[in-house]
Amino acid sequence: MARLGKLVNRIRSKNAGPFTVTLDVFCESREELENVSKLVSDNAVARLFQTPVELVRRYELPAINVIKFSFPRPCVQGSRLDRDMHAAQFAVLLEEMEISTD
Repeated sequence: MARLGKLVNRIRSKNAGPFTVTLDVFCESREELENVSKLVSDNAVARLFQTPVELVRRYELPAINVIKFSFPRPCVQGSRLDRDMHAAQFAVLLEEMEISTD
């Protein structure tokens, strides 16, 4: 098992409007992108962020060695329940996600 953050160059999260979070997984090379793409499933991301898998959108951008995941925020940005106005802490959860490298 390895943490995803140790296998890639960088992970970043941000708002994609007040209702959506986007996570960017930056890889060093095309080979790294292909390996990470096989290891990180949409189901694993959905479980980690406690959202239905059918609401997780995955985008692979091989031209820049990036995988993006987008899904609905747990609450609207800026609402009284929002504890992460800029969605910055979502990246930490993905960095710490344990994945099997076997």
